[in-house]
Amino acid sequence: MKKFYTCECVSEGHPDKVCDQIADAILDECLKQDPLSRCAAEIAIKTPEVYVFGELTTKANVNYEQIVKDSLKAIGYSSDKDGFNPDKCRIIVNMTKQSKDIKQSVDETKQKELGAGDQGMMYGYATKEMPNFMPFPFDLSRKLISQLRKARITKKLPYLRPDGKSQVTACYEDGDVSYIDNVVLSAHHDESVTLNQLKQDVLNHVIKPVLTESKVKYNKDMIFINPSGRFVIGGPLADSGLTGRKNIVDTYGGISRHGGGSYSGKDPTKVDRSGSYYARYVAKHIVAAGFAKRCEVAVAYVIGYPKPSMVEIETYGTATLPEQQIKEIINSVFDFSPKNIIEELGLRAPIYKQTARDGHFGIDGFPWEKLNKLNLLKSKAAKKAVGAVK
Repeated sequence: MKKFYTCECVSEGHPDKVCDQIADAILDECLKQDPLSRCAAEIAIKTPEVYVFGELTTKANVNYEQIVKDSLKAIGYSSDKDGFNPDKCRIIVNMTKQSKDIKQSVDETKQKELGAGDQGMMYGYATKEMPNFMPFPFDLSRKLISQLRKARITKKLPYLRPDGKSQVTACYEDGDVSYIDNVVLSAHHDESVTLNQLKQDVLNHVIKPVLTESKVKYNKDMIFINPSGRFVIGGPLADSGLTGRKNIVDTYGGISRHGGGSYSGKDPTKVDRSGSYYARYVAKHIVAAGFAKRCEVAVAYVIGYPKPSMVEIETYGTATLPEQQIKEIINSVFDFSPKNIIEELGLRAPIYKQTARDGHFGIDGFPWEKLNKLNLLKSKAAKKAVGAVK
């Protein structure tokens, strides 16, 4: 049976992603100076203005204007011709302290333990499709954006600008990737290049290298480069941006469910972020341990309470053990309390700006991507198997 899945990704210069990166740059600066900072930073952008607003309780001295300007220049917006000039923009700041009501519900729980910073549900996902346990079409979409960035940064294609989007549709047969049905890539560029030249260059230097490396067959007639035509006006000049509007790009490309809460700008007491990271951590362990080929971990919290109100798994019929047994094993190995998540994964460190640019999952180096409990998980499963035989 054939089934098609489509996933998209956006570049660091997409207006929404610009906002995510600024928000996480603010968070990183706060955590660098004060690891106990409480932050919920939101950003909105539209040439020539940037709005910084939200809640922040910290001992850190934060230079918002400098962070905004440095972030924009690092992304590639440095002059009027790029679509946004950070040295000429207006930066409006409206940050207030975290609500005392929220603070007391998190800090002063009846259990005398750190409580969840909000209610809600979070999801983590893993699959055997790729070495990084990510869905194939989403991983490929992200690699296209990475290759596009490389071509711009190295000046291989010097006319490229920071904005861009990719999209990949893959065909699955009996649960496995069969072929790439179509690819879409829209690249922001200056007016010096013709559309024909851009299409040829992007095909040869961006798309073909990525598709060739994937070793999956693809339809050469279904590659679309700048299908709307020229893309000279881009970034915040063409469109407004806002934090948290690329939730699916931040996760698994729509292959897995999403709880609705965004990540960027939020400190780890916000379980929207930390709970999602831990759910991915657990799901990846389940798949890596061979308990299932695909796994989604769902977790839910009540604001102010240290224990989750729900932990569930979905293995889509691919489990090698009964799901109830897998749940028992993970509950004996993993602790979903916010305090443990923060401490176990080291989430008070300033590590978040990279997540906003490159992606939150499937990236080497992030603590929730480690498989450091794999042997313990397998040992627990072996003991249960022995016990079942007895």
